[in-house]
Amino acid sequence: MTLEQAKLQIEQASLPKDLLTSVEEMMERLDHMKGSGEYFVEYDSLMRYVEWLVGLPWEKEDPENLDLKNAQAVLEKNHFGLAEVKERILEYLAVRNLRSQNKSSQGTHAPVLCFVGLQGIGKTTLAFSIAEALGRKFARVSLGAIGSAVQLRGQARSLPNAEPGQLIKALRRTGVKNPVILLDEIDKSSGEVGLRSDIMATLLEVLDPEQNATFIDYYIDYPFDLSQVLFICTANNLGTLSTALVDRLEIIQIPSYTDEEKIVIGKKYLLPKIVAESGLLENQLIIEEEVWPKIVRPLGYDAGVRMLRRNIYAITRRVAKKILLGEGTTFRITQENLKEFLASW
Repeated sequence: MTLEQAKLQIEQASLPKDLLTSVEEMMERLDHMKGSGEYFVEYDSLMRYVEWLVGLPWEKEDPENLDLKNAQAVLEKNHFGLAEVKERILEYLAVRNLRSQNKSSQGTHAPVLCFVGLQGIGKTTLAFSIAEALGRKFARVSLGAIGSAVQLRGQARSLPNAEPGQLIKALRRTGVKNPVILLDEIDKSSGEVGLRSDIMATLLEVLDPEQNATFIDYYIDYPFDLSQVLFICTANNLGTLSTALVDRLEIIQIPSYTDEEKIVIGKKYLLPKIVAESGLLENQLIIEEEVWPKIVRPLGYDAGVRMLRRNIYAITRRVAKKILLGEGTTFRITQENLKEFLASW
């Protein structure tokens, strides 16, 4: 980005007044450096910092759709079963709706939803469905990849190769100050006790409505209001979380799927989507009813639907290969030929 482009973006960025004053002083220094005809290492650092500041959504936000019927339709479209979980989500959204209508209730804050359950049972997709129902942008921050609180809060600009933390990066990706941000696998943050304590303390600040309105990323070094962000957490279990953090969460246990539920999910939700992704036509792959139990559970027990998804992908890949080799145009999967399409059998 050139200086001229930076100046134009500064005018359009709606920066807070005191931050704008500071940025204008930086631009004067950049002008001076550029005019001197010499190379300054500080020039690249300052320009990169200005780029981050003007790229953040200081004032931009999306309108929120709090229509419960729409939310219910989205949940039913994306998820089979989970009646109690869906009901709890709708209750949560109903409270948000009433709070938005009743201005006198704005002083109270709803707890942060935390979906707890085994891998592959749809915790992440539930969070995405909430964002879809609300009409908000969605971003995912994986805590399983976070080794220290610095990765959440960013690094001071004085350090070499400093950059913002994952939260600020998520906000820049969405381009709005009120997205839905999924803090995924919060129980899998750093395995070192001391570092995990720092991460838990940072998460406590981020999720606490009394503190997150003035969240400071060490790189940005200026308070950013996170109070409009809808945070959702997921975890496999709560054993590694601090008591103070758990107190801020509304725990929703996600049950494992039965084999019967997986069959319905496979037929009605996964198969049409995977067939389309594989480039097949709808009538080019037919799976007979009696085959589904074997596709659902070929080896051992899986609480979620990841193995089921992998098996359907494996079948569609084999069908696609046979079509391109001229071995047929339509394939019916039966108990007799299943092993030909699914190697685990």
